[in-house]
Amino acid sequence: MSTAGGGVTWPEWLVQTNDIKQLWAAQPTYILSQGVYLLAGLVTLVHAFRKGGRWPYLWLATILHGLWTDNFWHFVVPEYDNFWHSQTPIIFLGARLPLHIILLYPAFIYHAVYAVSRLNLPKYAEPFAVGLVTVLVDIPYDIVAVKFVHWTWHDTDPNIYDRHYWVPWNSYYFHATFAASFYYFFTASRRWFAPKVAQWESAGKKAEWKALLVASFMGMPGGVLMFIPIYHPLHDVLKIHSENTFFLLFSIFAVIVVTGLLSDREKTAKKLTAIDYVLIIQLAIHYLLYLSFTIYGNPENEWSLGLHEPVGPCNEVATLTTPFGQVLEKRKYFCPTDYNEEYFDFHCVKQLPPNGASWYVVCGTPFQNRAEYITVLTTILVVATGVFYSLYFKTGGQEVAPKKLKKK
Repeated sequence: MSTAGGGVTWPEWLVQTNDIKQLWAAQPTYILSQGVYLLAGLVTLVHAFRKGGRWPYLWLATILHGLWTDNFWHFVVPEYDNFWHSQTPIIFLGARLPLHIILLYPAFIYHAVYAVSRLNLPKYAEPFAVGLVTVLVDIPYDIVAVKFVHWTWHDTDPNIYDRHYWVPWNSYYFHATFAASFYYFFTASRRWFAPKVAQWESAGKKAEWKALLVASFMGMPGGVLMFIPIYHPLHDVLKIHSENTFFLLFSIFAVIVVTGLLSDREKTAKKLTAIDYVLIIQLAIHYLLYLSFTIYGNPENEWSLGLHEPVGPCNEVATLTTPFGQVLEKRKYFCPTDYNEEYFDFHCVKQLPPNGASWYVVCGTPFQNRAEYITVLTTILVVATGVFYSLYFKTGGQEVAPKKLKKK
């Protein structure tokens, strides 16, 4: 398994490998979760090529969007760096980017876009529907994976301090706005370059590649801009809890989508194909996996050795400047003797990590109320079942039985 510190060569920094047996012994749920995302990446890729047209370009755009979005904060503006993944069998970029995270974005956004495409919504409503469905796919992963220390969050960053089952409310805000922004640029830019071509038909490599690159790189700044009118003034200036800012955003998105749903529009004539059913089955596996973790998993038996928030003096402070000029404070380092992250502790190690450490072990903690987690995940599964059943089975053209000929 990889170790911290010491000089590493460029190839070692670019990609590292770890012993899967050791990782399985430490975090079996993490290995299973990675397997589901590798499967999702493969299934969505095959689905895209079977559908043809713009769908393969969409799949690749989600990959590039994810690479840009996930790593910009680590390497370009490290003062906003606020999460660290547990180690995986294959991991990139200085042990910061697991292989399965590259495929997480098509697993979320491609699923959302294809399902929403069956609604034939007005153009103004589609990005917001994609944002909401992306959050619906993400939410079981966010809630359960962090409980099993598949990653850790910064302890005192004010942008992620308000939590929901140890998930920052801004994680949901992020997925909604970034997915909506990405989809807007993916469709709008293609209309700029090829206005006469139908939305999901290919306009040729030149137009499609330009639209793909616009969406890949503009999705992230567009998502950031959607934090400015709601989150930053309400949270940073008026000190309103992030839960409220998310539900205000959710309400705006939902009203726009409902307006689109109630508009006059044609019902899609596209019937489900075999590869569509494979896509649906993969999505069902995604939800059932995280529900099964809450039923059968024991997070207190799992532990993560790898990069985490750097440890240092508990009294040193760093600052963040918001778009409205407010200066927010956070601890510059993680303080092992004074922190508020109840999803991990250090019960499985003999001593706390020392100052200067960024590569150390954190240990999962038991469910305080397993039944509550099961209930929450079951509720999410019920909602997801209803939403995706409606999107897939209540939108397409129906087979019409041939009329019987009357006998003369």
